[in-house]
Amino acid sequence: MAFEWKKLGLIFDPLDFADRPEWMAAFAQAPNAVLFDDFVRVYFCCRPAPDERQQFVSYCAYVDLSKDGKFRVINVATDPIMSLGELGTFDEFGTYPVSVIRDGKELLAIYGGWTRCESVPFNISLGSARSLDGGVTFKKMGPGPMLSHSPDEPFVVTSPKIRKFGDVWCLAYTAGMRWICDAEGKPEIIYKLRMATSVDGINWTKLNKNLVDDVLGEDEAQASPDIVFADGRYHMFFCFRRGLDFRTSLQASYRIGYASSTNLIDWVRHDQMMDLPPSDSGWDSEMIAYPNVFELDGKFYMLYAGNGNGKTGFGIAVLQGGFAR
Repeated sequence: MAFEWKKLGLIFDPLDFADRPEWMAAFAQAPNAVLFDDFVRVYFCCRPAPDERQQFVSYCAYVDLSKDGKFRVINVATDPIMSLGELGTFDEFGTYPVSVIRDGKELLAIYGGWTRCESVPFNISLGSARSLDGGVTFKKMGPGPMLSHSPDEPFVVTSPKIRKFGDVWCLAYTAGMRWICDAEGKPEIIYKLRMATSVDGINWTKLNKNLVDDVLGEDEAQASPDIVFADGRYHMFFCFRRGLDFRTSLQASYRIGYASSTNLIDWVRHDQMMDLPPSDSGWDSEMIAYPNVFELDGKFYMLYAGNGNGKTGFGIAVLQGGFAR
């Protein structure tokens, strides 16, 4: 029996705001909700127009939504929540994706920092930053990454989702296992879901194992694992795609997957439990990606991005009937 998710529609697309700043020209990727007393703040990542070489950078920002279940836009960030890194640093060319969580009076952000490469387009490590002003600005832990590549995770380390269960910090993320090339020689990354834990939110111990099995073969790419605890077990929502042609083929593009666990270590994949396919037309008719689940007034909601890896913005769905199955 599948979970029943009811789509509530597109919530935010920067293109709908004529007075948006230049650094928010397009995209609203990797949405992440944080509850405040009077609104829901959704952190996301956006891009200015590409440079003369058609290269992008990415910034973290936020939009505030009404807390009445209608999720109307009531405020949009006027500046990025953090700056790009200095020359040669791991986040010189982008801060994307981002995951934000409360930690006492502070807010903790874990984000992907982008560098550009020669043989492949990019590499990514994870950085950490904290906010003391209610999540408007964040100060980075330092110029270097918090979690990066290792012998067991040799390439991209990205797609962070930070949660805290009891006294243990849990960081679900994505690690690149290898690069493959399409028929024209363009490289694409193959990454899998991974996890690290911490007792202080600073020093992390990697689990060093893939969290879920492949269903599309060894070239399946998995990303954006978000974990919630409800009805006596852990529920993980993530997105997955085929290794190649996912930008142009409906059958190869991102979909939402699901797995459950009783201990955060051993996961059983049940994609058949998901019921959130692409729409017949419109902003999410080609791709469903970057899930983020949060609870509000006794209901669970899922933020997700649509076509073009979030180029068309993000929307929301509500879970009907809860997680008990």
